[in-house]
Amino acid sequence: MLTAEGPVFSSGHDLKELTDAKGRDYHAEVFQTCSEVMMLIRNHPVPILAMVNGLATAAGCQLVASCDVAVASDKSSFATPGVNVGLFCSTPAVALGRAVPRKVALEMLFTGEPISAQEALRHGLVSKVVPEDQLEAETMRIAKKIASLSRPVVALGKATFYKQLPQDLGTAYFLASQAMVDNLALQDGQEGIEAFIQKRKPIWSR
Repeated sequence: MLTAEGPVFSSGHDLKELTDAKGRDYHAEVFQTCSEVMMLIRNHPVPILAMVNGLATAAGCQLVASCDVAVASDKSSFATPGVNVGLFCSTPAVALGRAVPRKVALEMLFTGEPISAQEALRHGLVSKVVPEDQLEAETMRIAKKIASLSRPVVALGKATFYKQLPQDLGTAYFLASQAMVDNLALQDGQEGIEAFIQKRKPIWSR
């Protein structure tokens, strides 16, 4: 689970590190590392949750968009304000553009203006918005529920979801059908079915 202390979830890159004094090679390394972190979240077998209580801007907004589940307090807001300082949020746009409708992403990117937690929920940037005093409890409830399930089954499901998403409908169903067959071949796939038939709780392998 990704979270933060204070009124800002994440404000993104430190602009002091992005001056000419650091040089082009350093700049390339910064953005390459950031991209690798975002891809690690996507490719990690365990679902990654964000718990947002405050402002998430630029790479911070990208981080939220990259997570599998994001729970935000009603006081949170989200922005890609780089354009205001002459640095368009091109890398945050990769995750943002995959999380929200194109025109919403582009308005955020072109104006740099923040959207509220409720707007973020409406457009799909976050999974749920709750009052601030319920944020930790609700995020932990979701995390504990996921953690109580079969890790191999969840890992297969996460990988398949992202693999099929960009495909055409026929290919997506082909990949998903293969995954269902693979899922049934897992020890936990059979344990879950047997437990359901026997009306007992399943005992997962891990």
